[in-house]
Amino acid sequence: MRTQVGIVGAGPAGLVLGLLLAREGIESVVLESRSREYIEHRVRAGVLEQGTVDCLAASGVGERLQREGMVHHGLFLRWDGYSHRIALSDLTGGRGITLYGQQEVVKDLVAERVEDGRELLFEVSDVRVEDFDGDEPAIRFTDATGAEQVLRCDVIAGCDGFHGLCRPTVETALRVYEREYPFGWLGILAEAAPSSDELVYCHHERGFALQSMRPPDLTRLYLQVAPDEELERWPDERVWEELHTRFAGDDGFDVAEGAVVEKGITPMRSFVAEPLRHGRLFLAGDAAHIVPPTGAKGLNLAVADVRVLADGLAHWYSTGDGSRLDSYSDRCLRRVWRVQHFSWWMTRMLHRLPGEDPFEPMLQRSQLEYVCSSHAAATSLAENYVGLELEL
Repeated sequence: MRTQVGIVGAGPAGLVLGLLLAREGIESVVLESRSREYIEHRVRAGVLEQGTVDCLAASGVGERLQREGMVHHGLFLRWDGYSHRIALSDLTGGRGITLYGQQEVVKDLVAERVEDGRELLFEVSDVRVEDFDGDEPAIRFTDATGAEQVLRCDVIAGCDGFHGLCRPTVETALRVYEREYPFGWLGILAEAAPSSDELVYCHHERGFALQSMRPPDLTRLYLQVAPDEELERWPDERVWEELHTRFAGDDGFDVAEGAVVEKGITPMRSFVAEPLRHGRLFLAGDAAHIVPPTGAKGLNLAVADVRVLADGLAHWYSTGDGSRLDSYSDRCLRRVWRVQHFSWWMTRMLHRLPGEDPFEPMLQRSQLEYVCSSHAAATSLAENYVGLELEL
């Protein structure tokens, strides 16, 4: 087999990269270890930055997103029983966020690729990346029929996630920065209309809570819990009782209850592996970095990576100039670390830290009051939350 760009992983990073390359007339083959059904129903984050929405729309896969996605122009920070609105769009020249599940983004991207006749191979196994220090890298794998294959290409894009194989292949050449947080998120999806038409981030002495939505008749809710918490200890009744406690206040706000259709616990970590380029192997998305979900940045950061990579590849193929590929890692990492800081800042401001002394909660309260009373501070939160514009 032969193609120009071999892409390992059919998550948002790999699929968006393939789409952007196709728009430039560059061939690619995408390899995915899971089935199509699995990746199209794997529930993940669903807050899309303005730049992500614009990228998908401009690339021809935004029709359903723009029809069904829920555009939000603000969010609420809630503490001491009152909600304080951050007017995202007013503070950022009209930019906002769109709620549209990651699995829906993947469905749209897969459907477009299949309809366009570009290769997307599911349920491959024993994947290995080789010869990326030379001019003709290779991806060896076993296809869904059990046959061994070799895909020769000009470039390999490692878009196979945190637990994938591409990053470990070059781990001896990596600098790794990592932080594990002493808490996780217990999340539920409930058949109930949200009590607010915008996201509500809640700081409480018992821990963080969040109300989101998917779609308008479903509510996604989260509670801060211990990182090693057992799901069995959280029957539905206890979850609702804790949510009511953390969101309670004198303004009458309360979460609406409904049948719980999903429940799970997500650990929290920050992770960056540098550099993102190794010969002709390029890492992108979760294969290179993880952010805590407080800032809603994971999918958006992956899309930003592959936009930079696609730009560099298009320039290389059209002119023979590899300078943009040479700067790929540095260009991406500047944004990665900005997003890491913002996600850490949001996480630190809103969560209760185990074993903290009385000093820390007072700092958090001061920070919340400042963000909600200062135009400059609110603008900083808003422009980071809707996504800083990407320069290509």
